[in-house]
Amino acid sequence: MHVASRPKKVGSWYAVGALVAHFRKKAHLTQEQFAESANLAVDTVRSIEQGRLALQPDRAEQFDELLDTGGALTVVVAKLPVRDRIVQFAQGLVDHEQEAMSILAYETQMVPGLLQTREYCLAAFDSRYPALGSETAEQWVNARMDRQLIWQRDRPPVGHFVLEESILRREVGGPEVMRAQIRQILAYTAPIHMSVQIMPMDRMPHAGLAGPMTLLETPQYERLVYLEVQRASFLIDDPDEVSDYHLKYGMLRSQALSPDESVRLLNGLLGES
Repeated sequence: MHVASRPKKVGSWYAVGALVAHFRKKAHLTQEQFAESANLAVDTVRSIEQGRLALQPDRAEQFDELLDTGGALTVVVAKLPVRDRIVQFAQGLVDHEQEAMSILAYETQMVPGLLQTREYCLAAFDSRYPALGSETAEQWVNARMDRQLIWQRDRPPVGHFVLEESILRREVGGPEVMRAQIRQILAYTAPIHMSVQIMPMDRMPHAGLAGPMTLLETPQYERLVYLEVQRASFLIDDPDEVSDYHLKYGMLRSQALSPDESVRLLNGLLGES
């Protein structure tokens, strides 16, 4: 079993930050002067230069213009892989997610990131405690939206999700945000390679009471399990352990509503037949 540690500075962002600092100094600007010209707090500039905060694409364009870099920062940021835009404790998942042949996930608290709307995702990060800074929240939301590009691959992965009914009844972001989120889940049930099943709140027996899990299969036919709790994560590759999780997931699928029943429940939450 591989264990991912708490997030630390990501190397790629440290390099990007060093490049920002280089261009700022070349322009003969102090951090305070540059922060003022960019309409940012000086602490934000310091965090970017120290690699503690990602430089977002629109911010990179702004910095390129202010520092007359010829577009260098925009190019560098655009070339960073998706994994480098993800908080470090989740990078083990993202590395494999980007090339996975199949993704099976059971969720208990939130709509899975791979199915979230931007508004739902923003509301979820707004609820974090301790609170995230606006720049950090934007970074994480953009990264999560980028992860969803896997569904647009020429050969997208097979995706299957078992969601607790309670997830759909918690109005994250308010009623309209939640309605849009339910519509997006319904849209994801349309492709033949995608399926969603809902676990009713009163369903017993229940094979997933121990918590959420994500099961992945790589192009090399290796099967992995990803577990996450708070700010810690675990990537499991031991065949015996992985087999146990697949058995558990198979039982969850048999206990949840069928895909057709799940669609009817989702439509019912929207007030539609």
